[in-house]
Amino acid sequence: MSDFRQPGCPVWRRLEGVTPTAEYEKTREDGRYEAVRSRDARFDGAFFFAVETTGIYCRPSCPAVTPKRHNVRFFATAAAAQGSGFRACRRCRPDAVPGSADWNVRADVVGRAMRLIGDGVVDREGVAGLAGRLGYSARQVQRQLTAEVGAGPVALARAQRAHTASVLLQTTGLPVTEIAFASGFASVRQFNDTIRAVYAATPSELRAAAPARDRAARHTATPTAGVPLRLAHRGPYQPGPVFDLLQREAVAGVEEVSGESGRRVYRRTLRLPYGTGIVAVQESTGRTGRPGTGSGGWLEARLHLTDLRDLTTSVQRLRRLFDLDADPYAVDERLGADPRLAPLVAARPGLRSPGTADPDELAVRALVGRAEAERLVQRCGKALDAPCGTLTHLFPEPAVLAEAAPDGTPGALAAALADGAVRLDPGADRDDAERALLAVPGLDARTVAVVRTRALGDPDVAPPGTAVPDTWRPWRSYALNHLRAAGDWENDR
Repeated sequence: MSDFRQPGCPVWRRLEGVTPTAEYEKTREDGRYEAVRSRDARFDGAFFFAVETTGIYCRPSCPAVTPKRHNVRFFATAAAAQGSGFRACRRCRPDAVPGSADWNVRADVVGRAMRLIGDGVVDREGVAGLAGRLGYSARQVQRQLTAEVGAGPVALARAQRAHTASVLLQTTGLPVTEIAFASGFASVRQFNDTIRAVYAATPSELRAAAPARDRAARHTATPTAGVPLRLAHRGPYQPGPVFDLLQREAVAGVEEVSGESGRRVYRRTLRLPYGTGIVAVQESTGRTGRPGTGSGGWLEARLHLTDLRDLTTSVQRLRRLFDLDADPYAVDERLGADPRLAPLVAARPGLRSPGTADPDELAVRALVGRAEAERLVQRCGKALDAPCGTLTHLFPEPAVLAEAAPDGTPGALAAALADGAVRLDPGADRDDAERALLAVPGLDARTVAVVRTRALGDPDVAPPGTAVPDTWRPWRSYALNHLRAAGDWENDR
């Protein structure tokens, strides 16, 4: 049985961080080919492979006949494969896989850049805006991304726009022209050229080739009815603890969780770059693939947006909220080796570390608590133009809070968020953000640890003053979630 059918870290991942040599590259690529040969879905999104004889690139779990090794090339991103002239496989839809866990875990400039690109910064602010947020020159950002992931920021953003367009083409009945601009393209011609290059099809042909389920969804997918989505994840996923947390924290007017356990629906309002949104996410998960293949599944969601240009950004923020790009195999392998955590990992494989859909909001809520957050929403929150049931407001922006309640620690935090002294966006440097938070008068280290875990997505945070073994690194945030889910964490405080 191949190494990729066995639990534990595969050969090519054990080599990460080793100085590259010809032997290293050969071993890593041979390991990746074994993943392709085994059709191992655990590595969907971690890398892509392309077949030179067909001109097509795929995800590792593609069910097509395994190509010969000498015809295969490997890429870190779909954008890199597209940049080398390969088009997406229509059978395995490699552009729809969960994102690489590396980009959310890594704290270096490449990880920060990938998170910002995912949030749509290049589409909104250009490469110069991306570079400015990172504190590097545009040339440095281009060079580092190309060296690490095989594509620059423009190519990565282009691949993301193409995927957004394919989702809208296949799941909505919107006119092609509207989809072109909603996806972030500057012109219909650019949109048509990109779709042809990436999918080897016209937009109309891509729409006609949609799976039956997506074709059926088109009849109900309109700007008023919302866009139906499948938010894919790799490997096992435990939605119960995530929805339990969201239900405990839900702020009236902004969020709600309804339904019975196992069939709950989480709904919330979203403040987005071009407008506002309301999202509904179902607790029950869908499954794909064959048992034992490491296949993941998805969460069903529906997005109602006032401006469809916000689709990509809102999806990425939901992915961070539900921690859908995590690598549960790497997490469970490390934590499962600990005698205390082993039975907890076995009971809840794939337990996630939830993030947030709005980092600034999370920071304020972590400080003031749920009851005060609800008062702030009613006092300072912006009312929706079209309320939806109990969802009536957006959470107040930092600048509004700083003006309405300037005194005390909440006012100081809101002011720091509003003027940029504290940055919590997807490209923020975690250490710099922590130092800036600790400089806010009255903000304690335990609250800062919560913000670092949830708002900044750090997978390796332990609250100050707690005895947490170093053997749990780099997944201490996940380890503590296991203890909380088992009801053991309070005993440690």
